[in-house]
Amino acid sequence: MGLFDSLKKSAEFALKKEAGNAMQNAASAIGKGRNHSETFTFNALPTSLQELQQMPEASMDSAFKTTALTIAVLCNYEKNPDATHEMLDYLKGPADVSGMEKQFIRERLNGKFYKSYSFFEGATPENGYKPSMPYTIKVSENPYSFDEDNWATLYVTSGGADNPRPIKLRKKPSTGQWFLNDIQCLANIRVPVEEDPWA
Repeated sequence: MGLFDSLKKSAEFALKKEAGNAMQNAASAIGKGRNHSETFTFNALPTSLQELQQMPEASMDSAFKTTALTIAVLCNYEKNPDATHEMLDYLKGPADVSGMEKQFIRERLNGKFYKSYSFFEGATPENGYKPSMPYTIKVSENPYSFDEDNWATLYVTSGGADNPRPIKLRKKPSTGQWFLNDIQCLANIRVPVEEDPWA
């Protein structure tokens, strides 16, 4: 093999290696954060706007934090709907909870307050959706969660449902905060065993 051929082979090898590295880097960048999840732990759930504002997650500087807080706040609905609406107003940022949204929440949770607790770890139909303590919730994204600028759809999993349930959020670019946009996670789940006549 002549010197020219040897140099040519070395150059081809270097190019192939570089291309392979570039493809590997691109592939890892595509996968990065695409199936990411975050876990949040609460010793107590908020019962008032003041309590909510004192929680570290109330900075709402990530969509994951706002999603976890939304579930924590919904657990208060049975005790105090008005305080719950006030906390949801805070989570919605520049927007308010509309009359239609209030009606939607009332219809979804009335007589089924266990739904909100079902998103915490340890809550199952068998134990009446009583979560393990402290309250722990996992918030997940999928490959399409952040497809649109300043919008996100994240997911929480209920112990009484087969598939994760969505919550939609909107980012305010001037503050970097993520605010609640639409609660889409309150469809029916399996009833607690103690309430199921067919159990």
